[in-house]
Amino acid sequence: MKIKLALLFGGKSVEHEISVISALQAAAALDSEKYDVLPVYLTKQNAFYTGPAVGDIKAYCDIPALLKASRQVIPANIGGKATLLYYPPKGRRTIMTEIDCVLPIVHGTNAEDGTLQGFLRLLGAPFVGCDVAASAIGMDKYAQKCVFRQNGIPVLDCALLRASSYDADPDSCEAKLAELGFPLIVKPANLGSSVGITKASSPEALRRALDLAFRFAARVLVEPAVQHLREINCAVLGDGNSARASVCEEPLNADEILSYENKYLNGGKNKSGAKLPSSQPSKGMASLERKIPADIPPALAARVQDLAVRAFQCLDCSGVARVDFLLNGETGALYLNEINTIPGSLSFYLWEPTGLPYPRLLDEMIQLAYRRQRMNEDLQFSFDTNVLANADFGGVKS
Repeated sequence: MKIKLALLFGGKSVEHEISVISALQAAAALDSEKYDVLPVYLTKQNAFYTGPAVGDIKAYCDIPALLKASRQVIPANIGGKATLLYYPPKGRRTIMTEIDCVLPIVHGTNAEDGTLQGFLRLLGAPFVGCDVAASAIGMDKYAQKCVFRQNGIPVLDCALLRASSYDADPDSCEAKLAELGFPLIVKPANLGSSVGITKASSPEALRRALDLAFRFAARVLVEPAVQHLREINCAVLGDGNSARASVCEEPLNADEILSYENKYLNGGKNKSGAKLPSSQPSKGMASLERKIPADIPPALAARVQDLAVRAFQCLDCSGVARVDFLLNGETGALYLNEINTIPGSLSFYLWEPTGLPYPRLLDEMIQLAYRRQRMNEDLQFSFDTNVLANADFGGVKS
């Protein structure tokens, strides 16, 4: 019997479109003999829609038409089972279908940051990927740095700045940040896909960078830029009990910072440089020029992989995450930059060289979701007591 798999994507996030690309890549790779896949699109207003058009990448060129051709649904826990309800009800029919498992492929705030994961916990369905706490910490660049530092994982020094403090005294804030030493990297504290990130080499550039970052977040992280920068990334698959690392990669970015444009747009061209037709979907992170495996010594690759697994497990991650490192190519100093708990394209391209094709990677991620569900079901979350029956309600009105 096939698993009824809800593939959930979109959301109220600046990475909304990237989520659509990643999810529909996965939809094409899922084994149709094992899964009955139901694509569920979460709009930027957090409304759920499904229907044939939701699984068609071309339909996203005209979102109003897509929604008109689709059906709005509401996820609910009915009798302990995750269920999609028609909204509004379809005649006398309210229930559309029950769901066995959820595969959320979402990126950014209001989705990847634990918000959606908490909702899925309430639904009661097994869901792929990190649980609430790991998702929340993994989305907060400052919080994860604190956890990694506590666990002996090398990270850069940094300063966290709130919009309210900056608005109250910008000159003082900028002077304190400058003590970190130019050039500086300025980035929103809780966004991914390199949105709002700037390298500032002067006080004037720092002010512009802060203005940009505060457009996207109320908290901004500032840290020294790594000189002679090389970016080395590694993916991890597993959970807190067992995890393994992929091969390492080195993105070949055009800028000193791997920008949103480098990652996803690149002028709308494919690897050969030819212009993509409007009907051809972007391949997202999978199309970025990169060296796989990274051209680094075996000892350094092993260290990256070891640190990646340690970072993954100290946050109690599950599924697949990508861990990004900053390397000073001259001194060899290595720093963990950030962890991405739902990476673009699910980093499937880092697993293929290990002999793990995308369909099998998805199988393992789904099995991990079921394993966590079984573990949670063995835990006790409530007590059978008679407290309310014997309580003195005093001034509580009935």
